[in-house]
Amino acid sequence: MSRPRPWVIVPGIWNSDAGHWQSVWQADRREDAVRIAPTSWSEPDPADWSAALDAAVAAVDGPPVLVAHSLGVLAVAEWLAEHDDGRVAGAFLVAPPDPDAPGFPHAARGFAFPTRAVATPTLVVVSDDDPYCTRDRAEGLAAVLGSDVERIGPHGHVNIASGVGDWVAGRTLLEAFADRL
Repeated sequence: MSRPRPWVIVPGIWNSDAGHWQSVWQADRREDAVRIAPTSWSEPDPADWSAALDAAVAAVDGPPVLVAHSLGVLAVAEWLAEHDDGRVAGAFLVAPPDPDAPGFPHAARGFAFPTRAVATPTLVVVSDDDPYCTRDRAEGLAAVLGSDVERIGPHGHVNIASGVGDWVAGRTLLEAFADRL
C-alpha cells in the first residue's frame, strides 16, 4: 500500500480555527499535512500568500494536494498560474469567494478570479447557496481553470457557520480526488 499524498492546507482570510474542517483534517494527518503561514492573515497580501505556498509545498515530501477554502482558493489559483510545473499533484478548491461581490472583504482586494487555465488537476467544490459567491460565478472560475466541478447542494460557505462540522462528505470527496491523481 502506498503512502497517501501530503496535503498543504490553504485557509481563507483570518485562517481557519480549530473547529473548521480544514483544521480537523490537518490534525488527523499531522505527519503529512502542513498549513501555509503567511504573515498577512487579516490584511492578505497576494505576494505574501504566494511565498507561504512556496514554503509549504517545499516542506512536504513529494507533490502535495493543495486543500484550499475561500480566499485560499483564489490564492491557489493565482499561485498555480505562476507555478504550474508539477510541484503539486492537484488542488481541491472549496467555496471560492467572488472578489467582485459586495461582501468580499476590502482587506483582500488584491486577490482576483483566475484568468487562465492550469494543467494541474483541480476540483472546485461548489455550494448552491454560498453567500460569498453564486453557483454560476464559482462554476465560471472552474471553467477558466479547466477544473472539474462538484456541486454539493446547499451548504453555505462550507464553514463552521454553515454547520458542516468536520465535513466527512468533503473528506470523502478529497480522498476520491487524490486517488485519481
